[in-house]
Amino acid sequence: MHTSQHSSFWFQQAMAREPDAAVNVLQQDIQVDVCILGGGYTGLWTAIQLKQKEPSLQIAVIEKSLCGSGASGRNGGCMLTWSTKYLSLKKHYGEAEAKRLVMASEQAVEAIDTFCQHHQIDAQLRRHGTLYTATNPAQMGNLDPVLSALDNAGINAWQAWETSRVQSSAGSDVHLEGHFSGAAASVQPALLARGLKRVAEEMGVRIYEQTPMTAMDSNTFPVTVSTPQAQIQAKKVVVALNAWTPAVFPALKNTVVLVSSDMAITRPIPTQLEKLGLNDGKSVVDGRTFVHYYRSTPDGRLMLGKGGNYFAFANRMSAVFDQPSRYQQILRSAFQRFFPAIGPEAIETTWTGASDRSATGMPFFGRFPENPAIVYGLGYSGNGVVQSWIGGQILSSLILGEDNEWTRSPLATGPVSEFPPEPFRWFGAHLVRNAIRRKEFAEDKHETPRWIDRQLAKFANFAGKADKA
Repeated sequence: MHTSQHSSFWFQQAMAREPDAAVNVLQQDIQVDVCILGGGYTGLWTAIQLKQKEPSLQIAVIEKSLCGSGASGRNGGCMLTWSTKYLSLKKHYGEAEAKRLVMASEQAVEAIDTFCQHHQIDAQLRRHGTLYTATNPAQMGNLDPVLSALDNAGINAWQAWETSRVQSSAGSDVHLEGHFSGAAASVQPALLARGLKRVAEEMGVRIYEQTPMTAMDSNTFPVTVSTPQAQIQAKKVVVALNAWTPAVFPALKNTVVLVSSDMAITRPIPTQLEKLGLNDGKSVVDGRTFVHYYRSTPDGRLMLGKGGNYFAFANRMSAVFDQPSRYQQILRSAFQRFFPAIGPEAIETTWTGASDRSATGMPFFGRFPENPAIVYGLGYSGNGVVQSWIGGQILSSLILGEDNEWTRSPLATGPVSEFPPEPFRWFGAHLVRNAIRRKEFAEDKHETPRWIDRQLAKFANFAGKADKA
């Protein structure tokens, strides 16, 4: 198996199903219509959707490691929509587009499920919804403004549950209130990524793994993409590197902040999960700014994650993102708080993923100013499992020069705003993160947070919640 000891539990599990997987490395020069940089969800969905629209296209995907080894194979597997970000969408893009995007994200859940069924991708996809909760009095009512706005727009898929039902469904009496939406699912994320790779290859897409881009000459036509052993001449290029984008294309270095989401998973404990009532694929997300999220797996494990921990200086792809979580104490404390009957000793392993968080909390797509034949997309901000399907719609439409709802979307016009340059970004991020931690720790103890922490915490609100990497 071609896995690393530092890859996620999900990815190791997925690759165990491919013991004889052959790695196709690019070793000779090729010419293609489209070259896609990055073999994660965004790159693979773009390749698949391009083939669906134009089967004759010659498409190559290059991936520096293995498809699904990045964020696509190490996220929490929570398939969530943009509905809780409706007010932010409305603020940045207007009411009509906000409504369309919420509906599109809900439809994407169904589209991904249908695609997996049609192509027999066994990704453990379970459409059991999601439960957003409050775990201390300060979080209660946080969803009310957005739910009211969704009601007014006629697109509210959420329903309030009785506290007793919330606690029994979430397996913990820490939850004080909750709202449920059936427009959500959970998935084994690496199995989905590897399944997309298989289907793309079956459709005629050439995928080259362990083939990093070493240089790109954007001043030529076709564009020249260099790799260690060969060059690619491409009429069009898709940059689908997500968290790795700033390191490769400095022009985008201030458009995102790289922040970790850290995850832990237990050994199989089906009997204990059954006692807690955690017997389906529903995800549970609390009301923090940097949220806790958890769900059970079909083989009786419990996965818990937390966003907003490690912030990378100058968006450098630190080794931290490929190691067991350095925030294990935070994860263990969360396990102890939510599930005292299980206890942190049940944890089998931990891992870390890099999330590319944009200033708006929304992804953005566009063309390189110096060469419109090169398109890009990034900034999923922890909500990419479902939204990368939409990313594929946008990028494939841009590549084909289509005039449709995706190319006309404000999402396709580049970044809305940027973060301050370093070192201000890094210092500011830590200042706000630490204030949020102190504020939420006080709220958990039913104490009033310090005034300065409450004020600093407000700076995180502009980008919405930092969810799941």
